[in-house]
Amino acid sequence: MNYKIIGKYIKELNFNIPSPKAFYLLSQDISNYKINIDIKSNQVKQNIIEVLTSLNLTPNSDKLEKINTKIVFSSLVELTNEKIEKKKMEKIILVEVPSETYADLRKIFINLFESSGFKDIKINERVDFQKLYNMRKIQ
Repeated sequence: MNYKIIGKYIKELNFNIPSPKAFYLLSQDISNYKINIDIKSNQVKQNIIEVLTSLNLTPNSDKLEKINTKIVFSSLVELTNEKIEKKKMEKIILVEVPSETYADLRKIFINLFESSGFKDIKINERVDFQKLYNMRKIQ
């Protein structure tokens, strides 16, 4: 393995339901919203990078009132080999690290909803980050 995760934490957390109407509509039909996943990275030190995996919920229609739900989960990754080729680095950032940390991120996101009275929140237990990576390369 060319890396190890040396730390994980919630970097940003927004959970704002602006009105009772938005709460009611969201609780009635959460399927009108979709989950978005985004991955970014920053170099912290020579051998350490930060991989930011974010989840947020957005309405499928402009007619729905927008709620602000977003979590950004930071993973600090120490590279064990200084001579990692660009393709391998990309795969570590976009596939391997998110695959290892997604369960933690999902658990926190679901807990927020359940603690706010939403019992039927369904977020995929697994995300095929390899498939997302392959689709990105095609575009």
